[in-house]
Amino acid sequence: MHGRRACRLVKEFNSGEKGQLNHFNEELLNEVAKECSENFLVLQSLIRKMPGRRVGFPNNKKCRPLWSTHQPPFFNSQQMLPNGLCVRKCKEEGLDFQTTRNADHYGALINHLSLIRNKRCLMAYVYNRAEMIQNLAWTVGLRLFELPEEIQEKLSHPEKEYFKKHSSALESYMSKVDLDLNVDMVPPKDPYIKVRVLDDVGEGIVVSDKAANFARHSMHFLKQTDAELYISRVGCPLILFDCLVN
Repeated sequence: MHGRRACRLVKEFNSGEKGQLNHFNEELLNEVAKECSENFLVLQSLIRKMPGRRVGFPNNKKCRPLWSTHQPPFFNSQQMLPNGLCVRKCKEEGLDFQTTRNADHYGALINHLSLIRNKRCLMAYVYNRAEMIQNLAWTVGLRLFELPEEIQEKLSHPEKEYFKKHSSALESYMSKVDLDLNVDMVPPKDPYIKVRVLDDVGEGIVVSDKAANFARHSMHFLKQTDAELYISRVGCPLILFDCLVN
């Protein structure tokens, strides 16, 4: 059935927990893309068989019909009726318009609507995942290695590249305006927080321009701006502190 795979793709995304990514389903996405190409080829052949049609479909087999923006002028997909141009053409050629609405016409209409629906589902899937990936840069960190391993496994290679470019653009902008936009927008009640050291790192960390000895399981009062960099990176090897009191 037309559109069933695309529907499954959107339902799969929607079935996940709010704000949580599912694994990128490349196999199902490729199946939907293949169906779009098949719809386009069938639509192309049916349109050319219709009387009075002179539709400028590309003949190059290397073209990418999935992302084609060309919309066949034969029908209005919103009302599921032929447009005025087609009616005039049929009259000029002395054809009875009602008799021209045969199986080819409805077959073309079905494939056209299926193509539009599938493309919208694909774009919804990719766009909503991209929005969630953008949010990761704000909530977790601007480096790919800062993302927990279980999240990285759910991203496709293009999505990882998208995350890198988005983070790079943010860093470039923040550098130009000399402002860190990745900090909490709500000021803390107390500038200091109590943290517990998770690993014995010795004097490897410098806070407030001073080196401190952070022994494992020791507790310290630190400025939130100094400590939050190491607290927010959940699942990353750079986690050093566990926030105890805010």
